[in-house]
Amino acid sequence: MDKFKGLKELLASAEADAEKFYNKGNSAAGTRLRNAMQQLKVAATTIRKEVTDIKNKAVK
Repeated sequence: MDKFKGLKELLASAEADAEKFYNKGNSAAGTRLRNAMQQLKVAATTIRKEVTDIKNKAVK
């Protein structure tokens, strides 16, 4: 559950950069946003793997 909370926090922190990039045209915020999106992708993949592992252990 801690990984999921971390994912939510990362998304919340990326929201400010999204606002700056899309609404104000701040290109540096766009770079930070792209980095955050990559981190979200990695975190989501980790969570998916963990969920699958737990689910498969419960089935056996």
